[in-house]
Amino acid sequence: MSTDQVGFGCRDALWQSLADGDQDWDLVVVGGGIIGAGVLREAARRGLKTLLVEQQDYAWGTSSRSSKMVHGGLRYISHGDIKLTRDSLQERERLLREAPGLIDRMGYHFTLRKGQFPGRIPFSLVLWLYDKLAGIKDHRYFSREKLEQHYRGVSVEGLTGAMYYTDTVTDDARLVLRVLQDAIVAGGAAINYTRAQSLIKHQGQVAGVVLQSVDTGAQLEVRCKAVINATGAWADRLRNEVNPEKRIRPLRGSHLVLPRHKLPVTDSLSLLHPVDKRPVFIFPWEGATVVGTTDLDHRDDIDQEASINTQELDYLLEIVRLMYPTLNITAGDIISTWSGVRPVIGSDKSTDPSKERRDHAVWVDGGLVTVSGGKLTTFRLIALDALAAAGPALGSVAVKEASDAIFQTPSISVDQLDTTDRHWAQRLIGRYGDCARTLLEVADAGERQLIGDTQFCLAECRWAARHEAVVHLDDLLLRRTRLGSLLENGGEALFPALQGICATELNWDDDRWQAEAVRYREIWRKHYYLPTT
Repeated sequence: MSTDQVGFGCRDALWQSLADGDQDWDLVVVGGGIIGAGVLREAARRGLKTLLVEQQDYAWGTSSRSSKMVHGGLRYISHGDIKLTRDSLQERERLLREAPGLIDRMGYHFTLRKGQFPGRIPFSLVLWLYDKLAGIKDHRYFSREKLEQHYRGVSVEGLTGAMYYTDTVTDDARLVLRVLQDAIVAGGAAINYTRAQSLIKHQGQVAGVVLQSVDTGAQLEVRCKAVINATGAWADRLRNEVNPEKRIRPLRGSHLVLPRHKLPVTDSLSLLHPVDKRPVFIFPWEGATVVGTTDLDHRDDIDQEASINTQELDYLLEIVRLMYPTLNITAGDIISTWSGVRPVIGSDKSTDPSKERRDHAVWVDGGLVTVSGGKLTTFRLIALDALAAAGPALGSVAVKEASDAIFQTPSISVDQLDTTDRHWAQRLIGRYGDCARTLLEVADAGERQLIGDTQFCLAECRWAARHEAVVHLDDLLLRRTRLGSLLENGGEALFPALQGICATELNWDDDRWQAEAVRYREIWRKHYYLPTT
């Protein structure tokens, strides 16, 4: 089954099907981030007739603007939560096995300073347990001299060495799309730019959702046995229709993207920021170098895309200058930025955002199941918790047994793709599954060429426009691919080629293209570049 079936690529067809009376579902999932996608995947493969709706684009919120790390959670060990660490590490290793090329192992060097906690011995003990829970043995000590050799241009002044371990890195938006792809193949349906306007209630219980098309304003009702609210930072908004309690504390994390040649790293360099003693990472990602993250209360309108502010910019540049003082990195070297809003379950015990726990919570209110919080790594487990909570509302619906695999195993291998670059071939299979072969077959030869220092090509843009429910230019450049974050000026140099692709695949005339270009430039400059104030 291809991804252009009703429910993913054919948005209009799915909306028309709903309008024509396909309104009785087992489950409606609200929210198209990684948790919502995970719920759709787990529900569909169990035979539940499930519809996912997203008010913006898929992965528009936190799930395209995380720190890209699929990690086991070293901090959980320090908090004494061994079970959460074990679960996270087991899921990390599962993702590595099932989706190589989408989830990749990366080395981390955590710098040690004299008199700074943790020291070498306690850190070694923590990493021994970390590796043991994961079933691997990757950690070791790096001397100052070895660290200086490994990271060209790094300053080791004040350092006593570093502890080395491994975790993993991903393209979070593509992870969401891959999960959605498998969910659709399993029988689920998903539609973006469709708002859950309000809940339908019957005898005090949630019995469905009123949907509104963001494109046209049209509304329709969808009846279902259960609704799962997986809207992340927006979770309180829908939940407050049945429970006035406020539980979500939105926290903003911002990042810088720099050219690899300006700040060359092959692994993640980690250190505690001198201002607040929080860990900050300098790491390679998609052909560039990323610096992040901050951790601040986000007090702006969550319906507007989050943006880095001047204080965050200075905070992150300070780390770069501390570790690479001779490179003279300035704000002018930055290619782009991004800011994500983490949906953290707020407590009454802490005013420091960094001290809030990152585990998830599930609430059931009058038939509405709300799930929020948690880590990218454990999205499958979180989805299963949400489904279990919806069990009583689903009642007598027959539920099939399903394996604990996250992804369908692709039927193709690296050798079956028409490319001599085995690493890139594995990347395509990890990101697109069985669709990787067709993606290359339908592309012109020139569209297979990698763009700049990135691992993306125009063939992926064409595929996304044809099959992945692209509605706006920012969907294509900021989420289906990351070209808008990796190329100078948000990738404007690609506009002539992209205009042709969008004309062919999306039927955009010149007026539509110009409107989309203006819209994209405004979004990019305000939310993906340097602070405007």
